[in-house]
Amino acid sequence: MRLSTSMDQAASGAVGTRAAAVVTLVFGCALVFVVGFAHATTLHNAGHDTRHAMAFPCH
Repeated sequence: MRLSTSMDQAASGAVGTRAAAVVTLVFGCALVFVVGFAHATTLHNAGHDTRHAMAFPCH
């Protein structure tokens, strides 16, 4: 049986941090490109529907 050392924990923490950074980067790029190529009407309707879903008075 092998005990976990602080070096093992640091290495696994670095891998987790790196994976989180990659996922965040991919999600951010996808969000920018999806919004960038969406039609203005689509964005307006999405925002409008979100306001209604959150019970925010918009008109």
